[in-house]
Amino acid sequence: MRLAVDATSLLTPRTGIGVFTSEMLRALAGRPDMQVSAFNTSPRGRGRGWLPSDIGDGVHEVPGRMPTGGVRWLWDSLSVPRLEWFAGRADVVHGPNYRVPPTSRAAPVVSVHDVSFEHGAPIGGPAGRAHGRSVRAAVRAGAWIHTDSEYVAAEVRDIYRVEPHRVVAVPLGVRLPPPGPHPAPGSEYVLALGSADRRKGLTTLVAAFDALASTNRDLRLVHAGPDGDASGELADLIDRSPHRDRILRLGWVDDGARSALIAQAAAVAYPSLYEGFGLVVLEAMAAGRPVVTTPVAAIPEVAGDAASYVEAGDADALAGALQRVLEDQELAAELGTRGRSRAAGFTWERTVDGLIDVYRLATEAA
Repeated sequence: MRLAVDATSLLTPRTGIGVFTSEMLRALAGRPDMQVSAFNTSPRGRGRGWLPSDIGDGVHEVPGRMPTGGVRWLWDSLSVPRLEWFAGRADVVHGPNYRVPPTSRAAPVVSVHDVSFEHGAPIGGPAGRAHGRSVRAAVRAGAWIHTDSEYVAAEVRDIYRVEPHRVVAVPLGVRLPPPGPHPAPGSEYVLALGSADRRKGLTTLVAAFDALASTNRDLRLVHAGPDGDASGELADLIDRSPHRDRILRLGWVDDGARSALIAQAAAVAYPSLYEGFGLVVLEAMAAGRPVVTTPVAAIPEVAGDAASYVEAGDADALAGALQRVLEDQELAAELGTRGRSRAAGFTWERTVDGLIDVYRLATEAA
């Protein structure tokens, strides 16, 4: 099967979608029945040599030829340019980031990781509305839709009125890169990972940390992740905190630093208001770290009984759950053991097996 994959997300510092795209390509590269090519739609990826070397030799790099940005608007509004013009022929084209190019013959598959942009504040917001336009364009084009969870699959069927069988949930995998130098050496810390978006619940976490810090005088809160729609609010809250000297915001960190942060965390806090999957939770479980999170959206599909749950937005409950994990070594060890066992079932090979099934369904229906 000839498969073309939009790998544009690999041209920027990797977030969750970049991790998904790179791990998917790496696993596909070893499949002898798949002829995989990767293309990009960014002027930053013009010419050759844009595909990261860690993807492997089994993926053909399509030289970038986009002269300018704005291709998403062209795809969504005018259905041009078509895949075959800039990436050649394929049996299937997969868009891992909410959008898929129009095609002449290739069967389209698009990944929809969550639909937070279809919700009101504080879960959604105007910044993600382009995703909604792209998903609707893909639905009009008859694309098959991959989601990371059954929760999001149900949302997609309901919101976009897609035929149920055309929406398939395939969970993500996990692979922790080797740890690099630790970016925040020092005393014990609670770790938060992810963008500084309102739906991540970081303001609740800062309030919970203030309650913890008064009785845990060496405890730190470390956040690693890019800016988001709550960055300003979060910065103001930290500035007003009486424990601001023990709250570290590192910004985006590379894979090695991320692994080091997870490996040495006393606990990983993920107080999200909405998640389409929860890759941070899975990474923490794979490392055997105790996780305190919320039972919202798709998180229970990932964490199962291997996490401590608190109600979203409840700073007192979050502080109490973190305190128990920090004080009770047996509880922390039990959560770590359960987490490792559960995470072992989430592999990228299994993810690719499921995606190949979706590709076959798409080609058979074309």
